[in-house]
Amino acid sequence: MTKFFNRFAKDESGATAIEYGLIAALIAVALITVLGAVGSNLGVTFDKISTKVTNANAAA
Repeated sequence: MTKFFNRFAKDESGATAIEYGLIAALIAVALITVLGAVGSNLGVTFDKISTKVTNANAAA
């Protein structure tokens, strides 16, 4: 039984998987944040273009 606990205590394969999971989660949060900001800015840009096209059509 002591051998089992010693072997279990020295096993780091689970810790490595957890570390990779945490890294993946941090990357996902960063991507969501960046893409959310880009999406908002892109929406504003398309609204400006739409307004200019509408105004140009009304003037013609």
